[in-house]
Amino acid sequence: MSISWLAVVAAIVIGLAVAWAWYADWAFFGTAWRKLTGVTMQDSARAGKAPLVVLVASIVATAVALTAACAIVSTAFGVDSVWLDLGVGVVAWLGFSLSTLAQHNGFELKPVRLTMINSAYQLVLFAAMTLVIGLLQ
Repeated sequence: MSISWLAVVAAIVIGLAVAWAWYADWAFFGTAWRKLTGVTMQDSARAGKAPLVVLVASIVATAVALTAACAIVSTAFGVDSVWLDLGVGVVAWLGFSLSTLAQHNGFELKPVRLTMINSAYQLVLFAAMTLVIGLLQ
């Protein structure tokens, strides 16, 4: 079993692109996300670069973890398949991301629409990253 570091780097780039396209103020859900969270543009400006550092660190960790998971599953099944890697991403999203986000948001009484926006983002993120990993692994 080996990890393709090219796949890791590509997954990081794709992950950052998905986040930007999902949450930027001009993007798919940026305005709705701001409204549902109450985070204004001024709040984001005051926060400085700290949220971006957290985003990059989490995207890097996700890329490494998904690449490793895809390599482990590929070795275990003896199959090198983009579809198998995509399945790894969907299972990881379902088992780790969706389940924990739904729990936290439910107990924190966050709007269902916010949970849907963030969960869908995570699904697209995991799917896009594992698709790229599958193509480059």
